[in-house]
Amino acid sequence: MKTTQSLFATILLIVIATLSIHTHAQEVIELNKQQFLEKVWNYETNSDAWKYNGSLPCVIDFNAKWCGPCRQMNPILNNLAAKYAGRVVIYKVDVDKEKELAALFGITSIPAFLFCPVDGDPRGTMGAYPADEFEKLIRTVLLGEKVE
Repeated sequence: MKTTQSLFATILLIVIATLSIHTHAQEVIELNKQQFLEKVWNYETNSDAWKYNGSLPCVIDFNAKWCGPCRQMNPILNNLAAKYAGRVVIYKVDVDKEKELAALFGITSIPAFLFCPVDGDPRGTMGAYPADEFEKLIRTVLLGEKVE
């Protein structure tokens, strides 16, 4: 009986620890057009000026499944999404599925990234980056930190 109780207690602790880890970790969130309009910028109702809808700054990764450099960036973005959870949101937009969004921002080469501070205009960049350089962009452009 004590063995069963000990086993049950151990399993319960593992489940609680796992839930705790997953509730604090953030993942890269895929956006379609409707979600983009709600979470980032509703250009259909506010087409004359950029107005970011989010409460946290974000990075939007414009990518495609067939793109090698895009696939290279996936683990980097996943790690940064977890590291900056609660401070920065990382979204991704599949340019093959969301052609209108890609065209809206003039995306002609991927991967392309849009850095959206809570206040101010977004800043775009293209190409794959090493993890440390991409993190510097997040820290300087979105969080306003001075990084050397």
